[in-house]
Amino acid sequence: MPLNRKDVLTLEDMSVEEMTLILDTADSLKEILGRDIKKVPTLRGRSVMTLFYEPSTRTRTSFEMAGKYMSADTANIATTTSAVVKGETLKDTAWTVEAMGIDCIVMRHPIAGAPHFLARICQASIINAGDGMHEHPTQGLLDMFSIRERKGTLRALKVAIVGDILHSRVARSNIWGLTKMGADVWVTGPSTLMPPGIERTGVRTTFRVEEAIEGADVVMVLRLQLERQKKGLFPSIREYSRLFGVTRERLALAKQDFILMHPGPMNRGVEIASDVADSEYSLITDQVTNGVAVRMAVLYLLLGGGPEGSAQAEGGGEKR
Repeated sequence: MPLNRKDVLTLEDMSVEEMTLILDTADSLKEILGRDIKKVPTLRGRSVMTLFYEPSTRTRTSFEMAGKYMSADTANIATTTSAVVKGETLKDTAWTVEAMGIDCIVMRHPIAGAPHFLARICQASIINAGDGMHEHPTQGLLDMFSIRERKGTLRALKVAIVGDILHSRVARSNIWGLTKMGADVWVTGPSTLMPPGIERTGVRTTFRVEEAIEGADVVMVLRLQLERQKKGLFPSIREYSRLFGVTRERLALAKQDFILMHPGPMNRGVEIASDVADSEYSLITDQVTNGVAVRMAVLYLLLGGGPEGSAQAEGGGEKR
């Protein structure tokens, strides 16, 4: 059963049934990662292009490996060495890529909404790999997969998301996904790093990290995104670490069998203590593995279901 959509752009508009389908599919595909020969013909003849306007290690590589493991033809565009540096527009870059016969474009862009723009003008499927401070849907999906794999469910779990909520596309995708799946989501961080009106998404807010972590089943730590911030949002990195850094002492308030997560890359000693990141509670490396499985599932469900489930299932895309 393919996804009944051409693109994966956000979890805000994704149903519980669609998210569950992706998680269940990832569960079955993860077995491939444990094989000696990690190769299946599922997407043979399909092509996937990664188009990243921002740096990435985990997301870009995991999408490329996900495609390769399912026998898709994969390629990437490094915008620093492409015609983008000569002034080529996003529209012209996308149409150039699509003219090469690409079935799916995986895109990261610093401007919120850029993947949505591509989805409107391209016949190819578009997967949002992070757009500005908006969303990062496959990160949210892999985080939910990791929690469900360890806990068996998402419903009624207390999930504490700690840190720079304002600038975090990961936080937004997790909030949309986890609340829809029945989790009790708490967010905490400095008041200057909390989006106005975030309570309307169904989360609980607190400015005391201890209150968020107390009794938590899952503690999700976010990177302090200094590159997106204006000065003056908090006194200093040292002060931020003292008030909101996740340490063993604070984690003692969580449930005995809690799990710790971080989307990476980590600022060790800032938002998370180094000994905590490497502790027995940490799922951080599991998240990376699960990211490949979830992205395999997304690619398969968009491209691998035959003509009815292909990138052209819903048509769309304007013609030049």
